Order: sequence, then C-alpha cells, then structure tokens
Amino acid sequence: MSFYKKSCLIITAILLGFSLSACEKKAGEGPAERAGKEVDKAMEKAGQAMDKAADAVKEATKDATNKVEEVAKDAAGKVTAATKDK
Repeated sequence: MSFYKKSCLIITAILLGFSLSACEKKAGEGPAERAGKEVDKAMEKAGQAMDKAADAVKEATKDATNKVEEVAKDAAGKVTAATKDK
C-alpha cells in the first residue's frame, strides 16, 4: 500500500472515530446513574433516621439518669433519717 493510501486510511479512521464520539448520547442519564442517585437518597434518609434515633436515645438516657439520681437521693435521705433515730 502506498504512503498516500495509508495516510488516507488513517485520516478516514480518525475522522470516523471523531464523528462516532460526537454522536454519543449525552442527554439524560442512564439506569446506573439513576440507581446511584436513588441509593444516595436512601443513604441520606437512613443517616437522618440514625441521627434522630441517637438523639432519642441520648434524651432517654438523660431522663433515666435524672430519675436514678432522684431515687438515690431519696433512698439516702431515708437511710440517714432511719439511722439518726437510733
């Protein structure tokens, strides 16, 4: 094959490659992209739910601690009063 024919063939192949890449579908997103976005949304919701649950546990722990302290103080007062009288 002559140099001219080889050059024409290479140029034609390059132009064909450029034209095919220019025709690539770019509008919209594919199913993998949509699925990825749905997974991201689900993970965000799960994270928010976990934060809410953590806050609820923290509040319940604080309430339980306060109640235990009250009962302990009451019991200590009763023990002190009972031992004072004797």
